[in-house]
Amino acid sequence: MHERLNRGIFLGIIGNVLFITFGLICYLFYISYEGESVHSRILEISAYITEFSGFIVLIYSSWLMFSAIRMRSWLKFGFSAYILLEAVMMFLEINTAKFSFYAPYSLGLAIFHSVLSAAVCFSFVQFDPNNSKLEVVVIVCTGIMLGGMFGNIMGIRVYFSIISNAVGFSILFAALRYLLRREEVEIDCHGDKARVSEYSSSVFFGETDNKKDNNKKD
Repeated sequence: MHERLNRGIFLGIIGNVLFITFGLICYLFYISYEGESVHSRILEISAYITEFSGFIVLIYSSWLMFSAIRMRSWLKFGFSAYILLEAVMMFLEINTAKFSFYAPYSLGLAIFHSVLSAAVCFSFVQFDPNNSKLEVVVIVCTGIMLGGMFGNIMGIRVYFSIISNAVGFSILFAALRYLLRREEVEIDCHGDKARVSEYSSSVFFGETDNKKDNNKKD
């Protein structure tokens, strides 16, 4: 199960790197948009490819992690909701012209997206609640995600917030992988056995026999 957890965390890095790539492609798409030009069409297709690839990888990553670890229902629910939210927002981001209700420069949308993502990131403290190093990593990554809302203030579309989230989660998963490799984080998984002292019956009987022999001598 720990191997499954490690593999899930590694794929989490890959999935978020693909999300960063998606955001950068969106940036190039909107600064060089030329209607139905071949250039814009290639960028649009590339955005779809990286978007769907990222979700396939991240969904598989979350399944590996959540099937390996015990409990932590809020973490599992929150991260699953985050994946769904990102799927909707990325789809709307590359199709804005077709959905009039979607406001890519909305400050309210950027704030909602950043705050919800930061809350999901903070839930990863549940991996090892009493670990100060993990707490520091989570706080830093949460700050990066909250910073995503400022892109909208600077007049940048919501993909800036998407990039910020992906950067934050990439750092979080990379740090988790590093801490696990150094055994500085303990994450209990299904199948783990509690560390208990085991005493064989012969030891107890041996001690009893010795006590009886000593009593006879007395």
